[in-house]
Amino acid sequence: MGNSRFNTSAPVLNSATNTATTATTTSTTAVPAAAATPQQQKFTYHISASFAAKQKRFSPTTNIFNFNPYNRVQDSARRKSRPDAGQDAFFVSRINDSGAVAAGVADGVGGYAESGIDSADFSHTFCERMATAAHQATAESVSAKQLIETGYRRILDEDAIAGGASTACVGVAKPDGQLNVANLGDSGFLIIRQGKIHYASAPQTHDFNTPYQLAMIPKKLLAQARQFGGGPFSDEPADAQVSTHSLRNGDVVVFATDGVWDNLSIQDVLRVVTDEMQIGKGWVNSADVGIVPAPNLGGVAAETDGRGIQAQVARAIATRAKSASVSTKLDGPFAKEVQRLFPGENFHGGKKDDICVVCMVVVEVCLVLV
Repeated sequence: MGNSRFNTSAPVLNSATNTATTATTTSTTAVPAAAATPQQQKFTYHISASFAAKQKRFSPTTNIFNFNPYNRVQDSARRKSRPDAGQDAFFVSRINDSGAVAAGVADGVGGYAESGIDSADFSHTFCERMATAAHQATAESVSAKQLIETGYRRILDEDAIAGGASTACVGVAKPDGQLNVANLGDSGFLIIRQGKIHYASAPQTHDFNTPYQLAMIPKKLLAQARQFGGGPFSDEPADAQVSTHSLRNGDVVVFATDGVWDNLSIQDVLRVVTDEMQIGKGWVNSADVGIVPAPNLGGVAAETDGRGIQAQVARAIATRAKSASVSTKLDGPFAKEVQRLFPGENFHGGKKDDICVVCMVVVEVCLVLV
């Protein structure tokens, strides 16, 4: 992603957990509800993330680890502890002991490289600050937009990085099944229910390939903008599109950066999710009503060491997106949009970009089989 027409970049993975090197799949166990009663804790959320930097080989079978919601929050804003995901970032964090969980992706804007600034510093730090804010909050007091606001303001107040910008797509899933999402820019999310698209977010852009973005603009760039006009975009957390959804047993929520959406259509992602959920026995076909959650969904989602069905889904989406991004023959959504808007451009194939996917599988507590 970037401000120039075909410049690409994306947000860096940042989890409120451990980090790894190279293309990675990160799994979370269901967030426990130490402070919630059985009546309150209706749903658990099993989450995995898979990612790859655009200039690196994607290895979906290596560097897989589990997220333990009780682990100390790691400061993956530091360069040495970052996953090898280019300018893509993500985070996953329990919300105190409420039984709720927060997760999201951020996509660093590549246009700042022309000024010697790596937006990976912004997107990684942004996700780490949101993870910390989520970990310290309560389910009743936090929303997705508030996490974005808190993370962004902390970056500006700390003044610890040179600058940069990123998009944000953040969700807060509560024990009662309510999912609150704030999406700013051209990252986005899907809710897939029983083999069908239940909800798809819409991108926010100022122009083609110029998404809404939160920015920390260096004083030098601001001075140049005042003198010569123009300058980088800088939107506000209040500009994020907010939506609330009632989740059901078996729903799959996919948060992803534009490295996915520019290379795979919504229907492509739907097919991948449906195939993986059925192969992994998380969904089954019913002769009467079609695809339904499997009775043992909780069991297949609770597998550890990256074997849970949410890890399979995240890995499969990232693998498919990576393959499409380096294709020179198969036109993806980005190429088709270029051809529509700029007929004179000879742009074909995929869009090489960083890729980050966070997959959440929803399990109703009373249906968990041990």
